[in-house]
Formats: sequence, C-alpha cells, structure tokens
Amino acid sequence: MTKIIGLLLLAAMGIQIIKPLGLPGLRRRADFWKLAVLAFVLWAVTLLLKDFV
Repeated sequence: MTKIIGLLLLAAMGIQIIKPLGLPGLRRRADFWKLAVLAFVLWAVTLLLKDFV
C-alpha cells in the first residue's frame, strides 16, 4: 500500500512540474512541494496504522 501511494504521489508531483493540475492550492508549477508534504503525511499515517492493525 505504501509503495502504491508513493508512486501515485511521485507521478502527481511530476505532472505538477510539467503542467499544473489546476486544483485549489496547486495552480502553479512551484506548488509541487505541497504534494511532497501530503505524501509524507500519508506515508506516516499508513505506517502508524500498520503498527496498530
């Protein structure tokens, strides 16, 4: 699961740099760092849930 999330978010970051996604908060190419923060948070939550389940 963590690998799939990572790959999808890496793809979204690559697409954001080439052509902005146009979502609220992601209208400029320089906003790809927001996707990196989201990826880190999702990765951390997934790892924490894996320990408790």
